[in-house]
Amino acid sequence: MEIADLVSPRGVTADLKVTCKRQALQELAHKAADVTGLEERAILDVLLERERLGTTGVGQGIAIPHGRLKELKRICGLFARLEQPVDFEAVDAQPVDLVFLLLAPEGAGADHLKALARVSRLLRNAATRERLRASTTPEAIYALLTERPAHAA
Repeated sequence: MEIADLVSPRGVTADLKVTCKRQALQELAHKAADVTGLEERAILDVLLERERLGTTGVGQGIAIPHGRLKELKRICGLFARLEQPVDFEAVDAQPVDLVFLLLAPEGAGADHLKALARVSRLLRNAATRERLRASTTPEAIYALLTERPAHAA
């Protein structure tokens, strides 16, 4: 599973202006509704429910909010670089500025876990994180997210 299978160019935001975790999730739910055609409220409810189970702030300035929606037909991702880092109650207590939202159909099971693992692997790379933080346009961020590693060619 490649990142390009999960996120489209219109699912990338370069400078999302938010002041808190909830606002970030609201803005991403709004954008996800536009990309998927699903109800914004249903998306936000799923994301907030997941956050109640435990933070999706995984550390190093990264959050991977995710959830499952019955109406969704395929796994869908969105990426946002926040204009200013916000408290996401991350496991390392560091503010978050890189957010990869992942939505999956209810029956996605292993594919949902594979997508989470793929996103996590990508964002664990320190050089990739720095390049994402230095990029100023959605197009540049999308190119970084979807570039294939040289050894995988």
